[in-house]
Amino acid sequence: MTIRLDPTDMAACRSLLKGGSRTFNAASKVLPRRVADPAIALYAFCRLADDAVDLGSDRAAAVARLRDRLDRAYRHQPMDLAADRLFADVVTKFCIPRELPEALLEGLAWDAEARRYEALQDLTAYAARVAGAVGAMMTLVMGQRAPEIVARACDLGIAMQFTNIARDVGEDARAGRLYLPQLWLREAGIDPDAWLLTPSFTPEISAIVQRLLDAADAFYSRATLGIASLPIGCRPGIYAARALYAEIGRELERSGLDSVSRRAVVSTNRKLAVLARTLLLPQTKWAPAQNLVVHTAAVEETRFLVEAVAATPLRENAKPRRPIEDRVVWVIDLFERLERRDQLQRTASYR
Repeated sequence: MTIRLDPTDMAACRSLLKGGSRTFNAASKVLPRRVADPAIALYAFCRLADDAVDLGSDRAAAVARLRDRLDRAYRHQPMDLAADRLFADVVTKFCIPRELPEALLEGLAWDAEARRYEALQDLTAYAARVAGAVGAMMTLVMGQRAPEIVARACDLGIAMQFTNIARDVGEDARAGRLYLPQLWLREAGIDPDAWLLTPSFTPEISAIVQRLLDAADAFYSRATLGIASLPIGCRPGIYAARALYAEIGRELERSGLDSVSRRAVVSTNRKLAVLARTLLLPQTKWAPAQNLVVHTAAVEETRFLVEAVAATPLRENAKPRRPIEDRVVWVIDLFERLERRDQLQRTASYR
């Protein structure tokens, strides 16, 4: 399916992404316009939503304004902003159910209120909103609506978000944020409130970070199952993106799981090594870890996203004319968006 988006608005959105979204901006240049333009439009709206909440002085008011903007977009009366006008076109033409962007805004609202999470299931619900929902939206833009593919996109978003949380324990704590499951802390003999006042790295914190990385790996394995369902030309790129982000967890393990006093960074040389190893690996080896039991159904926390897509029929004139071979972009987008959120949160915490 080819859609035409306003060229002036598209130029404005491309300019918006050039500064802080270099990975996505570069990737979009090698994609067919039928893919790149709607992906850029959708990403620009999500990027502005992140900025509004993470950089605003009144986060609750920012979320309220975002909800009004979303409502106007779905009523075909968008705000007088390039990203909003294009977003309204894209959600209509690609039949993106409103539940997906609403889930993203709900996750941003949880950030605004500095919500904490009692158990892993609660943290999974958060990750499903701030990362899984974006992966699901991008999957629709790329022409895939099958429930199992949407579910795998959500799984990858959750895995990436868990990796971010494991990496940024100290930075989050110093900014007054606590994402580690409070139940895990108490089970380790740590009072969440007391630890947040004076965050320190201990063997108990190390074990909790490893536990979260293990949970991320389980979701990476679930996401890997979806690669075989994609066109063969997409598989190496998507698996490479998944492997690169998972490598952050491996770097954390190599550094003793201390994400309180330092931040794990994967060096350029190691990234290149991971890419080389991944792209040379036979596709038959792309399988979940043998010690993990992986189920293919959507997890409970993402089921509402998958069901929302399934309940939204694709209009006849919106059906793609041929398979799209460039769905790797939604992984690149999600990777870049998570990095952008990290940058914004670090900037805000030092103000």
